[in-house]
Amino acid sequence: MENTDPSLLPSIIFTTAAQLVDCVDKKLLVVLRDGRKLIGILRSFDQYANLVLQDTIERIIVESMYSDIQRGVYIVRGENVVLVGEIDPEKENSIQLREVSLDEIYAAQQDEIDNRRRRELTKNSKLIDIGFSIDTQQEDMY
Repeated sequence: MENTDPSLLPSIIFTTAAQLVDCVDKKLLVVLRDGRKLIGILRSFDQYANLVLQDTIERIIVESMYSDIQRGVYIVRGENVVLVGEIDPEKENSIQLREVSLDEIYAAQQDEIDNRRRRELTKNSKLIDIGFSIDTQQEDMY
């Protein structure tokens, strides 16, 4: 369907941060480059996809457990955004995760990190044994 009003731009033109216009005042999930997950109401953004979220929570998910940390108003630099998605209010309360305390989720998160580190070391050791060179740079280069 084509716009009949010549003063309106077709939505296909907005292929950058301008596509966030429809998300203002809606609850969003924002996944950051470091893996954090933020849930909040989008109040503002700019051409660089810097975001202002209100009533923000940081959700930590480990296996089938989760815990939320209240963050309030949160400003996110656009270069750190990996994914932005609108949360369906009708399905929001039907998540298949069990809410636990922060202490429990932190302990589970640390266990997950330790297990991942052990698996990575084992994998790297096996790769070195068969002649591969391993990149030991663990930090984000950005």
